[in-house]
Amino acid sequence: MPAKTASKSPAKKASAAATTAPQDLGPAPVVLLVGSEEHLADRAFSTLNARMRELDPTFERTDVSAAGYQKGQLSTWTSPSLFDERSLVLVDGVDAASEAFVEDVLEYLTAPVETVVLVLRHRGGNRAKKVLDAARAVAGVVEVSCQPLKRDQEKVDFVLADVRRARRRIDVEAARALVAALGSDLGELAAAVDQLLTDTDGTVTEEAVHRYHGGRREASGFEVADAAIEGRTGQALVLVRHAAATGVPGVVVVAALAARLRQLAKVAAAGRGRSADVAHDLGMAPWLIDRARRDLQHLSPEGLSDAILAVAAADHAVKGGGGDAQHALEKAVRTVGEART
Repeated sequence: MPAKTASKSPAKKASAAATTAPQDLGPAPVVLLVGSEEHLADRAFSTLNARMRELDPTFERTDVSAAGYQKGQLSTWTSPSLFDERSLVLVDGVDAASEAFVEDVLEYLTAPVETVVLVLRHRGGNRAKKVLDAARAVAGVVEVSCQPLKRDQEKVDFVLADVRRARRRIDVEAARALVAALGSDLGELAAAVDQLLTDTDGTVTEEAVHRYHGGRREASGFEVADAAIEGRTGQALVLVRHAAATGVPGVVVVAALAARLRQLAKVAAAGRGRSADVAHDLGMAPWLIDRARRDLQHLSPEGLSDAILAVAAADHAVKGGGGDAQHALEKAVRTVGEART
């Protein structure tokens, strides 16, 4: 059957889709998981799957891909069962869908099957965007934002919310330390929160975060960076050697050093101003601005430049660019530590 024309699209008969958090998602005729953050999408779908099971332990689940879609497949996936049991259909890769899928799903959206929950996973971009626009106008459709959390404060808020849902407490400084250690991977960050809640009692403290995650790859890297930038060169070198002895790749340590130095350079270039305003402009948490400004009081522009060049040389070495990678890394740490006045 051909797709409906624009004048007959679902947008004519319903308001915008409701939005919800991943952990609050429940069954709906159509569910949109939009954005490239896989952990949020996985959390949303896991929640939905569990709630479907609560409603009907025998529901049928179908996982399919929009890539390579063949005309007419959607009607097969969403066909009501003989006894009208509930079913859940996850269509992954809608952002890479063929025109045949777009036509079929637009047709489907004019009259979703009552016993089916159709989940459309779209990671972003303009391809198949008309599907999202049409779905958002269908009554009862629910959307979950799965956009990456780019700002450190967003990740801190994520940690605080997870702990609060578990009916526990965590110090803000502990949440910040956890983000500094593991914040590049949201799934790993969430797993670390769960583990901390299992391994500790009462309020989660910053000391507990360092105790349990001081040996993690990113934590080791950021501990080296913190020690070096604060002028604790001897301790930083000990940490570098410990990281090497325990199998932490040098590239991880270099990445942490580079990240801290980039923050310092960005804050130095931003000049004066309220921390909150500078944080907004740079996409950083205000507490990171304050920390960087404290560190910059002890760093000359020449010292910061020398540190950046040394870390760049270490980055080249640890990525196979030649020379002794460990020696280059230790030299970079010394240069960063000695730059502090």
